[in-house]
Amino acid sequence: MTERAQPPRRPTTRTAAGGSAPRSSSAPQRRSTRPTTGTAASKPTSGWVQTGVTATGASSGGKGGGTGGSGGGKRPTKQPEGPRWKRVLKRVGIGALIAGLVAIAVGSITLMVVYSRLEVPEASDVALAQASTVYWADGETEMGRIGEVDRNIIDCSALPDHVPHAIVAAEDRSFYTNPGIDFFGTARALFNTVVLGKKQGGSTITQQYVERYYFGETTTDIPGKIKEALLALKVDSEQTKDEVLCNYMNTIYFGRGAYGIDAAAQAYFAKPASELSVSEAAMLAGIIPAPSAWDPRLSPEKAEQRWNYVLDGMVEGEFITQDERDAQTFPETVEYVAADTFAGPTGYLLRTAINEAMSVLDVDQEEIELGGYRIVTTFQPDHQQAVEDAVAAMPEDHADNLHVAASTVDATTGAITAMYGGADYLTVQRNAVTQDIAQAGSTFKPFAMIAALSTGWSLNTTYTSDNLMTVEGFDNQVRNFGGTNYGRINMITATEKSVNTYYAQLGVDVGNDKVRDVAIAAGLPEDTVGLDANPANVLGTASPTQLAMVHAYTTIADTGLEKDPYSVQTVVDTDGTTVFEHEVDAQRVFDEDVIADATYAMQQVVNSGTARKAAALGRPLGGKTGTSNDNRSAWFIGFSPQIVGAVSLYQVGEDGSVEQITPFGGYSSITGGSVPADIWVEMMGPILEDYEVASFAPRADVGEDRGVISTPTPTPSSTPSPTPTETSEPIVTPSPTETAEPTPTPEPSATPEPSATAGASGDGNGNGNGNGTGTAVDGALGG
Repeated sequence: MTERAQPPRRPTTRTAAGGSAPRSSSAPQRRSTRPTTGTAASKPTSGWVQTGVTATGASSGGKGGGTGGSGGGKRPTKQPEGPRWKRVLKRVGIGALIAGLVAIAVGSITLMVVYSRLEVPEASDVALAQASTVYWADGETEMGRIGEVDRNIIDCSALPDHVPHAIVAAEDRSFYTNPGIDFFGTARALFNTVVLGKKQGGSTITQQYVERYYFGETTTDIPGKIKEALLALKVDSEQTKDEVLCNYMNTIYFGRGAYGIDAAAQAYFAKPASELSVSEAAMLAGIIPAPSAWDPRLSPEKAEQRWNYVLDGMVEGEFITQDERDAQTFPETVEYVAADTFAGPTGYLLRTAINEAMSVLDVDQEEIELGGYRIVTTFQPDHQQAVEDAVAAMPEDHADNLHVAASTVDATTGAITAMYGGADYLTVQRNAVTQDIAQAGSTFKPFAMIAALSTGWSLNTTYTSDNLMTVEGFDNQVRNFGGTNYGRINMITATEKSVNTYYAQLGVDVGNDKVRDVAIAAGLPEDTVGLDANPANVLGTASPTQLAMVHAYTTIADTGLEKDPYSVQTVVDTDGTTVFEHEVDAQRVFDEDVIADATYAMQQVVNSGTARKAAALGRPLGGKTGTSNDNRSAWFIGFSPQIVGAVSLYQVGEDGSVEQITPFGGYSSITGGSVPADIWVEMMGPILEDYEVASFAPRADVGEDRGVISTPTPTPSSTPSPTPTETSEPIVTPSPTETAEPTPTPEPSATPEPSATAGASGDGNGNGNGNGTGTAVDGALGG
C-alpha cells in the first residue's frame, strides 16, 4: 500500500519573544563548521540569539547546527583576565571605595546625632571679660588693672542700617545667605590650625560669634573645629540673622580698650554708635581683624585701605549706591587718651610688665586685657619711691626738654626693682630706660679693662697718658678732658680719672674686637647702635639703652655672672594656676679673679675719682661716670655687690635732634660726675638700706705687668674735672624693638634717627666729630 504523501509541515522554533518561527526540515542536517553569512535582518536584536533560516538556507539554530543554537556552533573563546596584580588592585580599590562610603555614611550619621543633641550654651566668661591685675613685688599691693573692659551692650535696633551693613561688608559678605558656616573656609582653618599649627578663627560672622561668645577663644584642634562648625549651624537655625549680628557687634574688640560697637564709636569718634555715619561705620568695621595695628593713629594707610574695601563691599551688597560710596571721605578720629591707670611714672612700669607678660605667655594685648591674670612684678615700691623722689629733688632750673632716665636692678637675680622712664606715660609714651638710647661715653671703658685683664694684662700696666697724643689707628690726636697731662700711669689711675689717652692705647693693643666681644658677653645686644670694632669703641661710641648698660654692669657686680634683667616674677590665671614663673639663668662669662681686679679699679672711681660723691654712702661701691661729646649725654652707673643703679641725662631739641645739655644746678657743664652722680646718691641712699653692707672680692692681681711698672696703688695726680669721652654726636633715639602686635596705647613720641659715628675731625675744643674712619678723637671728652 502506497503511503500517501503528506505535504511538508513548516517547523517552528521559539523566538526571543516566546513565539514561534518556521523550523527547517526534520531531516537530519549536517553540522557545518563554516560560518553562515546572514543578512542584516538576521542579526540578533536583543539579549536573546535570533535563530531560523539564513540567507544561504542553512539552519542558524537547531540542535547541532547554526551559530546560536543550544548545542550547535563553535563556542566563543574566553578572554584572558589580565595580570594578577591588576586583579588584586581592582579588588583593593573596590574595597577602599566601599570602606570610604561606609566611613562617610557613619560619619554623617554621627554628625547628625551630635548636631541633634547639641545645645547652644550660655555665654562664655570671656564675653563678660575680666581685667588683669598687676602687682608690686610683694604680690599683694596692686599697681594697676589692665583691660577694664569698656563695653556698653546696646539694642541694635537703635543703629542705622549702614552700621551692621558695614560689618557684613567687612567680615562676611555672604552672611545673610550662608547657613552659619563657610565649608571651604572651615576646612582651610582646620588645616591651618591642626596641620600648620597656626591659629585661625572661623570665616563667617556666625563662626566668629560662636568663638568669642560661647567658646571665648579660637579653637585649635579637630574636635573643637567640628564643634564650632556644628554650633554655628545650630545658632544660625535657632537665632535670627539680626540677633547673631547684634550680639557679634556687642562682643567684638575694636582696639583702644573698646569692646562692642558703641564703646568703639565713643573711643574713635566721641559719639554713640547710633550717630555713626557711613564713613565712620566703614572705618570701624575695617579694623576689626587687627584693631591695635590698624588704628588710624598707628597705621593710617592700612586703615584707609581697609575703609575702601568695606565701602566697595557695601556697594557690592547693594547696601549703598555707587554715588553714595563716591561721596565718602575718610573720617577723622579723636585723640586717644589712655586710662588713668598709666598716668605718671608708674605707667612705664605697667607697660614694661605687660609687654614682658605678653612675651613670656605668647599672647597678645587683647588676651592680657580679657584674661583676668594676676601679674606679680619685680618692682619694689620703696625703691621706686626713692628713685622718683631723687629725680624730683633735681634742681629745677634745667631746660624743659631735658630727659632723665634712672633704674635699679638686683645684681644677683636681674630683677628690675625701680625704673624712672619719664614723668608721665600719658604725655610721652617712650621709656627713657628701655627704649631711648644715648652714647655710653666712658662708661664703656670697663669693657676694655676686662678685655685686657682676661688676656694676660695686669692692673699695673702703664702707658704715657698725656694730652693730645698720637695713637695707632686714630687719624687725629686723642685729647684728655681739661687738657691734662698725666704722664705714665697704670690702669687703676686711668680708670679712676677716666683718662682717654690711656684707654685709647690699651684698646688698640688689646684689640678693639676683644673690647666689643666683652661688651656683648656682659650683656649688650650685638646690634647695639655704634657697637663696632674700631679704635674709638673703647671711648664709648656705642649707643645702648640704659637697661642694656645696667645689664652689663650687673655682670661685673656679680663676679662675672651674666643674667637677663626681668620685670615679671609670676603670672597666675583665673583658675589659680601659675602659668609662668621666672627662673634665673646665670652664666659665667668672666673669670672671678679678672672681675675682682676690675671691681677693685672701679671702686677707686668712687673712693677718689670722678664719682667720689658716692663715697658719702659709707660702703664698698664701684662705678663709672661717662659724658659724651659736647656734654650731650651724661651717665653714672654705680653698684654694690647686691644692686646696680644708673642715672643718665640727655637733651632733645624741638626738631628731635640731640643738643648740648644746658648747664643748671650751679654747674658750668653737665658731666657724669655732676647731676647724674647727685641723683644717684640721693636715690641709692634709701635703697641700699635694704641691703647689708657687703664687700667685693679682694684684688687678685691677675696678668703680667706691662710697660713701665708703677706702684699698684693709685698714684697722686692732679684731679681733672669729670672726663667725657671722645665720641661723635650722641644719639638719643628709640632702640630697635620687636612687638607682636601694636598695643592700644598712646602713640610713641617721635625721636631722631641714629646718626653716624664718623665725621670731620674736631677743633680741639670739645667739638670733635671724629674722622673719616668712624673714630672720634680731637676735642673729645671723658668720664
